[in-house]
Amino acid sequence: MTIAPGLLPEGLRDRLPPQAEAGSRLLHRVIVAIGRHGYMRVTPPLAEFEEELVGRLKSARAQDLLRFVDPVSQRTLALRPDITAQVGRIAATRMGHRARPLRLAYGGPVIKLRATQLRPERELTQAGAELIGTDSLAAVIEILNVAVEALEVAGVTGITVDLTLPDLVETLAAGAMPLPADRIDAVRDLLDAKDAGGLARLGADAYLPFIEAAGPVGPALAKLRSIAGAQALDKRLSAIDAIVAALGDRVTLTLDPTERHGFEYQSWIGFSLFGQGLSGEIGRGGGYTIMHADGHEEKAIGFSLYIDPLVDVGLGVVEHRRVFLPLGTAADVGARLRAEDWTTVAALSAEDDARALGCTYIFDGDGPRPL
Repeated sequence: MTIAPGLLPEGLRDRLPPQAEAGSRLLHRVIVAIGRHGYMRVTPPLAEFEEELVGRLKSARAQDLLRFVDPVSQRTLALRPDITAQVGRIAATRMGHRARPLRLAYGGPVIKLRATQLRPERELTQAGAELIGTDSLAAVIEILNVAVEALEVAGVTGITVDLTLPDLVETLAAGAMPLPADRIDAVRDLLDAKDAGGLARLGADAYLPFIEAAGPVGPALAKLRSIAGAQALDKRLSAIDAIVAALGDRVTLTLDPTERHGFEYQSWIGFSLFGQGLSGEIGRGGGYTIMHADGHEEKAIGFSLYIDPLVDVGLGVVEHRRVFLPLGTAADVGARLRAEDWTTVAALSAEDDARALGCTYIFDGDGPRPL
């Protein structure tokens, strides 16, 4: 079968001007904003040995990865669908001797085997930060502040942070709301799906009120505190109170305590990030653990942001002052103009047209003149 010229695989695309430049600019802004909080940048490879990457991803399965056989090692490699796991590997191995808490930042492309209806792209630009060695309340507040600042620097407004409690069922099932071990996963999935009928059929009626305890953070917390047997969550709810106090009016805070999809490997807290005018979530994060070679697990917390949705709504686009340099213009003229923050387009022939080449100014011998 002949492939049409210029056709790309499903879910992959070219970025053209000015969006390609906007994407690079936004990634740089985000990484710089993160770095100013003491996060050091690391750059993992695009592909790793499949078994190593799957083991670090935890929630991912081998069939969820885009794989190929390395002609050098003759072993199966996988393209990364997420950079967080790779940062965890670096923290546990090559930087395992560094003092904790260890602050690391990253940015680069990821590729997924399949797209989703909400996000049809398979190749995305991901950026983020990981705080290795703790998942304390102070660490959560720092990570959230860094994420919000990075989005603000990128031009996102109307930011909403949706908090969740990924281990809610496990915490309650171990004490105040006991469940047989073989029902915990089912109850967790039914809560995630907001399936009240399924919970009733399973005999988990005590968990039904949690479905309604979602929405703006204030009323949601009040509903959670009113649920009989939810006292085991008091420490977590007090932590959310502290998060609300720390973020203040900077963002809109919501709470969905039973949200689980995409938070399968998170520990006591998770969060999704949204922005005004942007469809779907533009980032997520939370607490998790990193596995070391000796078998011990290390606490961590972090977030990932996706640059592509920001580019798609026009963020990061900068109008350059493009000046056309007619044929014969001295080289030092162009150098001087570029030093003054002009973008110069030099004529290569007498037929070159300034307007057709996207210029809004022309150098007339004395200086740039509007066209």
